[in-house]
Amino acid sequence: MSAIYTENAFFKDPFNEVRGVAQIALIFSHMFHQVDRPRFVVKEAVESGEQAFLIWDFEFAFRAPLPRVQQVIRGASHLRFAPDGRVEMHRDYWDAAEELYSKLPVLGGFMRFLRRRGALSG
Repeated sequence: MSAIYTENAFFKDPFNEVRGVAQIALIFSHMFHQVDRPRFVVKEAVESGEQAFLIWDFEFAFRAPLPRVQQVIRGASHLRFAPDGRVEMHRDYWDAAEELYSKLPVLGGFMRFLRRRGALSG
């Protein structure tokens, strides 16, 4: 990970906000323990100077006891690079309610009910 991220890199997503390559590594390690076959598929990339914006699909399957059906979360990442080319800032943007919670068996049904009642926008 230290070949990709600077020692004091910043990472933020809908569930985490950490600083440091060791903390970022823990987030990715946790992901690999929580889901089967995780894979990011970059659909588009825009680069401007020391920054890049990636649009991606995160493909995975839930681990048992949840159904092992292929899932997709759509999102984007904003990256800022240090002079040595490593990532010094990584911010992920995705809608946890739409992209994750709605896919969970019990919670998903409740989220769809709220959306139909107009309690959730989208």
